[in-house]
Amino acid sequence: MSRQSLKWSRLDNAAKIFPSTSSKQDPKVFRFACELCEPVDPEVLRRALGRTLEKFPPFRSVLRRGLFWYFLEQSDLVPEVSEESSPPCSPLYNPRRRGLLFAVTYYRCRINLEVYHALTDGSGALQFLRALVYDYLLLRHPDAFTHSPSALDFDASRSEREDDSFRKHYVPERKGRGEKAPRAYHMKGALLPGGRIRVVEGSLPVGAAAAKAKELGVSMTVFLTAVLLTAVAGEMPARERSRRPVVAAVPVNLRNYFESESVRNFFGVFTAGYHFQNGWAFDEVLAAVKASFARELTADRLARRMNRLAALEHNPVIRVMPLAVKDPVLRLSGWIAARGETTSLSNLGRITMPAACAPFIRAFDVFISARRLQMCMCSYGDRLMLSLTSPFVSTDVPKRFFRILTGMGLPVEISSNPVSEE
Repeated sequence: MSRQSLKWSRLDNAAKIFPSTSSKQDPKVFRFACELCEPVDPEVLRRALGRTLEKFPPFRSVLRRGLFWYFLEQSDLVPEVSEESSPPCSPLYNPRRRGLLFAVTYYRCRINLEVYHALTDGSGALQFLRALVYDYLLLRHPDAFTHSPSALDFDASRSEREDDSFRKHYVPERKGRGEKAPRAYHMKGALLPGGRIRVVEGSLPVGAAAAKAKELGVSMTVFLTAVLLTAVAGEMPARERSRRPVVAAVPVNLRNYFESESVRNFFGVFTAGYHFQNGWAFDEVLAAVKASFARELTADRLARRMNRLAALEHNPVIRVMPLAVKDPVLRLSGWIAARGETTSLSNLGRITMPAACAPFIRAFDVFISARRLQMCMCSYGDRLMLSLTSPFVSTDVPKRFFRILTGMGLPVEISSNPVSEE
């Protein structure tokens, strides 16, 4: 493919901050994984990846630096499929090397998809992995699909998948001042070497977690956010509890509120927190989190937040500002936003696959690179996966989080990746 014929596109609004704020310690990479019931066949996986890429053109892009903005450029690079050999969520974007922004690896029965956040969000990456697993199983077990031609429930056109939904739904409005968030408590401690992360995963029955949330009168996400805030507070120094609230950033899939089939970024973020100087009663923490979700999760509130962020992109002064000046401004903006957040919780929801795939899939899970404690959750079938990632040597907060759940009678199976602390 000649350089003249290469197609380029602007980064979407949410993606613009990632190239400026990525680092070895915070590479902005997340991983989806699918655990099969049998060892992965690498050659079949390579063929399946070729098929899947034809349906997801944006994934063939590389990130390039322009005079005013970073942008995505379509490439003719061929992705490799290799056995997993690097630490999870290692950096994918290297400004000195022209490379794809995703990687597919395998290990025993597991297929891994790692993605740089400037390319897509969790929902877009999940659609890609679902298609990849479907194509793999279709090639690996063609007889199983002979009498069940069901396909994935994601049939967006090419233009819909490439759509910049932030630009599509942006509505200029009178500039208003956003609410100033209080400075949140930040965890401290010895860091793992080399920018590595520790992943502590808990697996439990979906039904048991849903029943507990229903008993408490809240959604599962509200319930687990309250547990996470309480676990962090349990490890806070006493003097900090009177000074700072514990705050969780909660990403929201905007496709659930605005029409979009894009596989690019289309998410918003709100916060839910609690100041533990007010007490430790779990029902009070739960009530505060529930109130935050009810207040923030409305189309109107999300649209106002989305338009406020998008307005910066449309500001004529910022648009003509050279990228060399924008980079430090965006890094400062990211630092200011992070001051108001202690941790984060991302719920990717229930993952579904065609019935013909069910006999071959054991589980899905997801986690993200971490400069602070982060939690991701998803479910498949009857299993709920809760993955906590952290750059810290200490595992006290994840341990406390799962002890709270088991103390409520929930049966949790825990696993962790081995990480050298030297």
